Amino acid sequence: MNFRTDLALERSEVYGSELPEGISCGVSEKDGVKITRIEIQNEKGVQAIGKPVGKYYTVEVPPFTKSSQLCDGRLDAVAEALRELLPTEGTVLVAGLGNSDITPDALGPKCSELIFATRHIGKELADSTGLGNLRPVANMIPGVLGKTGVETGEIIAGAVRSIKPSVVITVDALAARRLSRLGRTVQMSDTGVIPGSGVGNARTEISEASVGVPVISIGVPTVVDAATLANDLLSDGGDEDIRTRLEPEGAQMMITPREIDLMIDRAAHLIAMSVNMALQPHISPEDMLMLVS
Repeated sequence: MNFRTDLALERSEVYGSELPEGISCGVSEKDGVKITRIEIQNEKGVQAIGKPVGKYYTVEVPPFTKSSQLCDGRLDAVAEALRELLPTEGTVLVAGLGNSDITPDALGPKCSELIFATRHIGKELADSTGLGNLRPVANMIPGVLGKTGVETGEIIAGAVRSIKPSVVITVDALAARRLSRLGRTVQMSDTGVIPGSGVGNARTEISEASVGVPVISIGVPTVVDAATLANDLLSDGGDEDIRTRLEPEGAQMMITPREIDLMIDRAAHLIAMSVNMALQPHISPEDMLMLVS
C-alpha cells in the first residue's frame, strides 16, 4: 500500500468489503451526505491500514465548488460527527494549520478566521447580549516552520500549557488518492495529525502524546500526488515503476483543481461553521453566521 493519501477511507478501500481483523466500519447516509465511520481497534488494524488506533469519520458531500449554501445537511452532518468525538465540557483550542500564502495549504488559516472565539467573553456579557451559556473557545493560527522558525506542534503545546484546554481541534489540508475526493470529503479523527505528511514534508506530530490533551483533527483533501494519480488512472504498473517514469521532477508534483481558491474558501466556511455549531449548539446557524461575518 504505497500510494500517498491521508484518508483512512481510501486505505481501507483496497480490502473491499472484507476488512482485516482489528478494523470496523459503518456507513450511514442522510440528505445526500454519506458518513463512513472507521475504527482501528488494535495493532493488526494499524499494520493493515498504516494509521494509529482510533476513530476516523469521513463525510462525503456534494462538491464545494457546486454550491455556496452552508446551512444544509452538510453542516448538520459534519457538526454532528464532530460532536461525537469531542468531550462534552471544558475549554477548546482550535488551531488552523498550514500556510496562508499557498492556496492548497490555506484551509486551516482561512478556517480559523471564522471560528467563534469565546474564552474572553464573561458570563454576564454573554447573558446581556443574548448569547447564553457559551463554551470557552480559543483560536490560533500557528503558522509554519519556514515563517516562524518554531514547529507548529511546539507552538500548540505551549498554548495548551498556558490555557489548559480539554481538547485541541486542528484543521489542515490533506492529500487524497483520487481526484473525485478533492473538495468534497471531510475527514475527522481523534488520533491527532502529522502536518505535511500527505505531501512528503512531515513535521512534528500533534497528538495527545505530544501536547498532553486529546487532539481532534479535521481536514479536506486539496491535492493528489502525481505518481499516485498516474498509478490510479493507468493501473499498468507498480507504484515504484510509475515514480521512476515520472522522474525527476514529475515524481514530486502535487496536482490540485483549477477551482482551488473557491474550494478552499467554501470548505473553510463549512468546517468553521461546523466547529462553531458543534461547540455552541444553542446558537442557530443564521445567528452564528452573523457573529463570525
